[in-house]
Amino acid sequence: MPDMVIEEALEVTKIHSVAGTLPFKEGILTQRPFREVHHTISYAALIGGGSFPQPGEISLSHNGVLFLDELPEFHRDCLEALRQPLEDGYVRVSRVKNSSLFPASFMLVAAMNPCPCGSLGQHKNLCRCSTTQIARYRSKISGPLLDRIDIHIDVPAARYQDLTSNLPAENSAQIKERVNKATAIQRERFKGEGILSNALMSHKQVRKFCVLGKEESELLKMAMTELNFSARAYDKILKVSRTIGDLAGSEQIKTEHLSEAIQYRSLDRDFFV
Repeated sequence: MPDMVIEEALEVTKIHSVAGTLPFKEGILTQRPFREVHHTISYAALIGGGSFPQPGEISLSHNGVLFLDELPEFHRDCLEALRQPLEDGYVRVSRVKNSSLFPASFMLVAAMNPCPCGSLGQHKNLCRCSTTQIARYRSKISGPLLDRIDIHIDVPAARYQDLTSNLPAENSAQIKERVNKATAIQRERFKGEGILSNALMSHKQVRKFCVLGKEESELLKMAMTELNFSARAYDKILKVSRTIGDLAGSEQIKTEHLSEAIQYRSLDRDFFV
């Protein structure tokens, strides 16, 4: 992820100070938060709560990452409560005597198996689950929640050749350099707009900064029609396309950027079919 600017660092430091999780003798936090929570977490611990409302894990992840492994195993009320913060970037915790508004602009990263036994789609380990079991397992993730996730992809099992390969690969430092360059482009683009990144664009800003050419417009029209994407998915595809273009150093959203972003919506057409 990109380095935090001073405004983001101050926000993160304030939240952790209020929650009492600021490291001993630590000044301003300069590393983006990474919070990994277990699927048995309670609603109050995830969203925030208590007699005197305290920030939950989603606020402690503000300007950072919240990682949820085994996503379908989380309580349904916890998962559905993520919808509003993912949309608005904050969460309101109300009690009889007061109401608290906590920042909650986080990157949600979630993982799950393709089926209860985890073998669906593998060639050598045959899936033992029935169609009903798979449908019940997947239905734990609602369509509205999935719709709010920008990218969802299927990750195949790693092959032995991949694990033992010595082929040169891009290291983390090189990736971080590209990310910071793309972030600098976005911060310059959004000067005076009140946001710092493509992910935070409103629908109006998407129309302003994600202008498509004729060929790109036809491609997106076909994808929306044939794959039955929602209006929310439309904006997310354009945001991701704009980010892919920024990483490539392109001023315009090109066909290849849009095609890649569309591929990242695979679960929209496969998950609930």
